[in-house]
Amino acid sequence: MKGLRWRYTRLPSQVENTLSGEEGEEGEEEKEAAPAPAPAPEDPAEPQLAEASQVLGASEIRQLSLHLPPRVTGYSWSLAFCTARDGFSLQSLYRQMEGHSGPVLLVLKDQDGQMFGAFSSSAFRLSKGFYGTGETFLFSFSPQLKVFKWTGSNSFFVKGDLDSLMMGSGSGHFGLWLDGDLYHGGSHPCATFNNEVLARQEQFCIKELEAWVLS
Repeated sequence: MKGLRWRYTRLPSQVENTLSGEEGEEGEEEKEAAPAPAPAPEDPAEPQLAEASQVLGASEIRQLSLHLPPRVTGYSWSLAFCTARDGFSLQSLYRQMEGHSGPVLLVLKDQDGQMFGAFSSSAFRLSKGFYGTGETFLFSFSPQLKVFKWTGSNSFFVKGDLDSLMMGSGSGHFGLWLDGDLYHGGSHPCATFNNEVLARQEQFCIKELEAWVLS
């Protein structure tokens, strides 16, 4: 009888092993199924562009979207201004920004083929002083994406004049500046973003420029 009892008590253990094995298999199936919904959180981050960008490719857009503030996740991108359509004019850029409160993603390609730009928490406008928030940042593809966020050292985010647009400042240098004809520009390391020179050279000529309003 002891042997039978031993077998009898042994049997539930085997059943439990079988059940635990089945549970393990179910767990494995759940793990295999997990990657399917995984992109779901990223789907809202995939921006919806109203039209194709002439500067950024799908890969660059995807990379940039991961660095945008959480509040703009899932926002659509509307091309408010581009030099190919609206011409090389800063005043024209300001006009196209009217009616928009922001934020704006500024992307450009220079004559050397370098891609870089800035994210502004507010739409570009004429101003007597600097405006914007700590969400503002500069970026460059060289060729990998480099993002230069606010350091907290000053609040010189964006300033718009009739003859220039400036982003980031410190020690008399601007992280990114564009002149009135949107053809010439410059980039220097600045305290606001502790950035590198965004282009291959400190002075550059613009080939294409786009301003995308996120809403």
